Amino acid sequence: MTEQDILVRLEERLGRVHARQRLGIERDHEAQIFGQGINFFHPENWYSVHAGIRTFLKLTGLYWRGKKNTERIAIQHNYIEREDIPPKFDGFTILQLSDLHADMNPGPMRRLVDLLSEVKYDVCVLTGDYRGKTFGPFDAALQGVASVRSHLKETVYGVLGNHDTIRMLPGLEEIGIRMLLNESEAITLDGQRIHFAGIDDAHYYRADNIQNAASTIPHDEFSILLSHTPEIYRQAAHADFKLLLSGHTHGGQVCLPGSIPITLDAVLPRRMGCGPWKYHNMSGYTSVGVGSSIVAVRFNCPPEITLHHLRRPKSLPPR
Repeated sequence: MTEQDILVRLEERLGRVHARQRLGIERDHEAQIFGQGINFFHPENWYSVHAGIRTFLKLTGLYWRGKKNTERIAIQHNYIEREDIPPKFDGFTILQLSDLHADMNPGPMRRLVDLLSEVKYDVCVLTGDYRGKTFGPFDAALQGVASVRSHLKETVYGVLGNHDTIRMLPGLEEIGIRMLLNESEAITLDGQRIHFAGIDDAHYYRADNIQNAASTIPHDEFSILLSHTPEIYRQAAHADFKLLLSGHTHGGQVCLPGSIPITLDAVLPRRMGCGPWKYHNMSGYTSVGVGSSIVAVRFNCPPEITLHHLRRPKSLPPR
């Protein structure tokens, strides 16, 4: 698909203003190390440092152990018990895959495909970062995601991350991922429904619009926001979202013993850096992700896929 074909597809899908604005922001900001996005410093764009880290780990003998750790994907279960979950969705299960970086390290992708045959779920969500680098070609990333997608059930929602160009959107949707870019969609069971909303990248390109994403969702209905980064937790909670699913932090990826992250590359409380958390009346979960960034290693922070189980308190009568 040529650049002109992609532009036409994007304008048809998003509208002329959104498409050209996002492409323009990418051209201005791609691969910058300093000065854009929520964080001032973006280590994922400093490729000379990546090579230095890789060389240091190889010299110390840690590299191959860290790379092997990237394939040890855990299946996490997160139980979300809330009174506002509709009764028909009591027991509904959401599979979350985040931060695949599918073109960076084939080992975790092969292991992920094996694991997908073991898990049971109702819908899958992908919370961004399909590509390894933050600029350049993306065909290999799309091929990797397509391989994973072929092993997923029918309904899959996704959002873009800070490593993903908007040019990937047509390809992601062609393989059967319903991408949500400041949009929402409802799932209905026997007359009751929940809403999935998604925003464009809020960390680097700052292309998110929570107001648009929430605009068609009644404030008293159960709504789930997909965001690559959890850094928009305040905006999400005050927009009446009940659950925020995100990734981006990798849980630190390289952690001290006890899974203590050295850095999260995110501006938020450390308790929100991985796993379940709450903010006001909103539940949240930050996935440590499937893949790895900067260097394909993990220490004291195993990768994961997550099954989110929606549950109503058992003492509540059905509505």
